[in-house]
Amino acid sequence: MRLLHTSDWHLGRSFHRVSLLDAQAAFLDHLVATVHDHDVDAVLVAGDVYDRAVPPLAAVELFDSALHRLAEAGVPTVMISGNHDSARRLGVAARLIDRAGVHLRTDPDGIGTPVLLPDPPHGDVAVYGLPYLEPALVRERLGAPRTGHEAVLTAAMDRVRADLATRPEGTRSVVLAHAFVTGGEPSDSERDITVGGVASVPAGVFDGVDYTALGHLHGAQALTDRVRYSGSPLAYSFSEWRHRKTMWLVDLAPDGSVAAERIDCPVPRPLARVRGRIDDLLADPALDRHEGAWVEATLTDPVRPAEPMARLTRRFPHTLSLVFEPERADTSDDLLSYARRLRGRTDQQIAEDFVTHVRGGAGPDAHERAALRAAFDDVRADLAVREREVGR
Repeated sequence: MRLLHTSDWHLGRSFHRVSLLDAQAAFLDHLVATVHDHDVDAVLVAGDVYDRAVPPLAAVELFDSALHRLAEAGVPTVMISGNHDSARRLGVAARLIDRAGVHLRTDPDGIGTPVLLPDPPHGDVAVYGLPYLEPALVRERLGAPRTGHEAVLTAAMDRVRADLATRPEGTRSVVLAHAFVTGGEPSDSERDITVGGVASVPAGVFDGVDYTALGHLHGAQALTDRVRYSGSPLAYSFSEWRHRKTMWLVDLAPDGSVAAERIDCPVPRPLARVRGRIDDLLADPALDRHEGAWVEATLTDPVRPAEPMARLTRRFPHTLSLVFEPERADTSDDLLSYARRLRGRTDQQIAEDFVTHVRGGAGPDAHERAALRAAFDDVRADLAVREREVGR
């Protein structure tokens, strides 16, 4: 059986205030063409269909058009909700849409009920959809022993394995999940999902199934031969400038073995990051290749130059982001910008650093760290509930 694995469409999202609707429409055209050109048997969409809980109408229309075309092609589609989606909103009319071969899996209660894809004469392929699972909201429903991403995903996978054990021998299995799996490389454009403590979960949580189609991280990557992220089809931050945007074309053999290749997605405009003093950036012939790209320029002039954006856009018309990091003689921590000192640190780490600072070097003990973590969990859980309410 041939599967097309994609995720993180983020329909409705812009790039530094530049609309991406046309680029997203071009991607969906490409997806449908790939289904026809490569004889795809089923499409897997591993969450974050939309960029926010209440998407703009134009994004909903793109989604509707794509589903109609896939249904008309007779190719089943299985998709789950991600942390950007409103699960309830995305799942409206799911049972009715099921009849058209589009299977929306947004309800945690349905985790143990697969979509069965017939593959004669080799038997069915059972596809299980695990929507994004907010630990504080689903722990009790799933019977997880504690709140946390690993605990709730383990409980969800226990349901999957229990159902799979009841299927005929030789039934192949696929899981869709939206999560941060240990070993994955993140970018700046994924929304933080650290509520519930440690955000990442080990890949071993998904043991026992033939293929796991992951969503959430925006870079395409294979954690193992059987556990892969498709990544987003478009770049949504300059941190993705080195990404090759693709989908996975996955061949699931009768014996459950997996072979996969990457199918490139259309690139609306390349990304470039340039760094240096403004006069050097405007004169360097090596930068000619970036003149048609979306550009993020980091200026290192000791003194902020006059009208930097106007000057840069004369050479790089699509400059979208301007960062100032002036060269300094003293590069000690005291002179680093606040933003740079915080880069890459979690809310928990920042709070612990603050406690250490105000105490003159004495950091929080284990009980205080646990209290800070609980406070952050409560705030994030409250925000998740509010977003859920907005999405109703």
